[in-house]
Amino acid sequence: MMYLVIILIGVLAGTLSGVVGTGASIMLLPALTYTFGPKAAIPIMAIAAIMGNVSRVILWRKEINYKAFMLYAIPGIPAAVLGANTLWVMPVELSNLCIGLFFLLLIPLRRWAKTQAFTLNSVQLALVGAVVGYLTGVVFSTGPITIPIFAGYGLVKGALLSTEAAASFAIYLAKASTFEAIGALPASVFICGILVGSTLIMGTLIGRRFVLRLSENVFNRLIDAMLLIAGVSLLWDAVV
Repeated sequence: MMYLVIILIGVLAGTLSGVVGTGASIMLLPALTYTFGPKAAIPIMAIAAIMGNVSRVILWRKEINYKAFMLYAIPGIPAAVLGANTLWVMPVELSNLCIGLFFLLLIPLRRWAKTQAFTLNSVQLALVGAVVGYLTGVVFSTGPITIPIFAGYGLVKGALLSTEAAASFAIYLAKASTFEAIGALPASVFICGILVGSTLIMGTLIGRRFVLRLSENVFNRLIDAMLLIAGVSLLWDAVV
């Protein structure tokens, strides 16, 4: 039954991610942690995230802003490798605590970023890429803040979704490669990641049909709800 739940969550997460560019990891990580344990869930989600982002890149490939992608990814990739190594040596309880607290912190942080209407130049985008790349390595999912980051650089709609997906793909690939190098990605974990990633791709294909139909207000409420549920769930696992 739990595997069926993961499949359903994966399709739903992929749908939301296909519509607004984020949310898949937030929805799936608690379910994967409960089913497989955190040490397996994080590499599984890394593989799944790669597949989910690849599907979004393919769907929106003509809209990618390659300058923004390079500015963000070049410093972000080595930072993500460092972050992944940091995460892997953490005790399980501490990693759950950090991820859970970060998810909860993202709720007010997203709203603050939205009200500030900030802009980023090329140097600032590169610096933010390094910081967020490291955070992605440590806390796994930073999608809710990468969307405002690329929006602050001036990207909108298809360019925003495609460039964020391409950058996330590069960061997650670096993270998954790090897990493979340290022996945290055995065949069983890799296969589970492929299966979960397939559900995300299915959801992405569905989500593309609704990319202009979901209101911004509804989306923001959904993301906040997912962050709250995921954060509380991971904190519960850390302290119980």
